Amino acid sequence: MKKALIIGASGGIGNAVQSQLQEQGWHVTGLSRSTNGFDLRQPEQAAKHLKQLRGPFDLVFVATGILAAENGHPEKSLAAISPDEMARVFAVNAIGPAIVLQALPHLLDRQRKAVVGVLSARVGSIGDNQIGGWHSYRASKAALNQLIRGAAIELQRTHPRVACVALHPGTVRTSFTQAYVSRHPTVSAQDAAMNVLKVMNDLSPDQSGQFFDAHGQEVPW
Repeated sequence: MKKALIIGASGGIGNAVQSQLQEQGWHVTGLSRSTNGFDLRQPEQAAKHLKQLRGPFDLVFVATGILAAENGHPEKSLAAISPDEMARVFAVNAIGPAIVLQALPHLLDRQRKAVVGVLSARVGSIGDNQIGGWHSYRASKAALNQLIRGAAIELQRTHPRVACVALHPGTVRTSFTQAYVSRHPTVSAQDAAMNVLKVMNDLSPDQSGQFFDAHGQEVPW
């Protein structure tokens, strides 16, 4: 039986991915702050929790992230940046996933094919940024993309059959995005999960370190 680890399993996309994998017969371990106290904002606690997991996993999916700090909003201008709020966004969107990436050698088998998919966002693409704004979110996702790229290079040396990628799921209709979706086409969490699972299923190790959208098209860095 294949094994999957879902980080952020109580969120819209994470929960949908977990449900679809279970329907396909996978054994799924789901971690989240609301269900079992797994909080990536507490690095020592999160790292300890990850060390206690028993792999190896065939799929690791990281579905955590925030658009802005609690009670905050994505910035429309540089003047709106709050250093404290930016630090909180980075803690969740970049430092948190880095803790998971750090644990991958323990979670994966050196000789077994596996996929690591981390939810990023197209707005984290420097090359695709045409309108500015949303500075903390954009910058945190750009930082995450660099971490994923670095992790893929490092994993290639020890786990040559692993594909580690950044994923843009599109704008998903969840409580996470409901205040910001009026101008963008959206997909349901279930459809987003189906799309990213198909992308991950079709990956080969030579695609590790790349950035893909929900249709498997490469996104510019």
